[in-house]
Amino acid sequence: MISLNINGQEHEVDVDPETPILWVLRDTLGMSGTKFGCGAALCGACTVHLDGEAIRSCSTPVSAVESGKITTIEKTTDGTDRVGAAVHAAWVRHDVAQCGYCQSGQIMSATALLASLSPGAQPTTEEIDSAMAGNICRCGTYARIRAAIADAASTLV
Repeated sequence: MISLNINGQEHEVDVDPETPILWVLRDTLGMSGTKFGCGAALCGACTVHLDGEAIRSCSTPVSAVESGKITTIEKTTDGTDRVGAAVHAAWVRHDVAQCGYCQSGQIMSATALLASLSPGAQPTTEEIDSAMAGNICRCGTYARIRAAIADAASTLV
């Protein structure tokens, strides 16, 4: 059995230690918000947080995170995550999503960036681009994503 802290709750899972976090979340725990994209950590659709840092869950084995705290897209919508709420609201204001498939990964990368900033700080375009570089949007909504992140940051002052 492997013990995991996911979204502030303890979970015991009986899986192979090399199982990627993505499949533990989706198949073992039924948390379908984190998406499978490429399986090679190249597209960012599977992004979750490990101790506040954005990581790719498709390539990170569950054994590597047993002592850490995992946060998923589900936590950003539960009403307790101020940064997540700001990002989701900005996503709607800027009509970011088209097909929506990449959005959970995009939002997780964006929330990791904004949570890492000093209170009241505004990320530069370069900081946004750097934080989002590993997230692919096949619909090409990059300008709206960038605008939404800047907007969300301005509401967190």
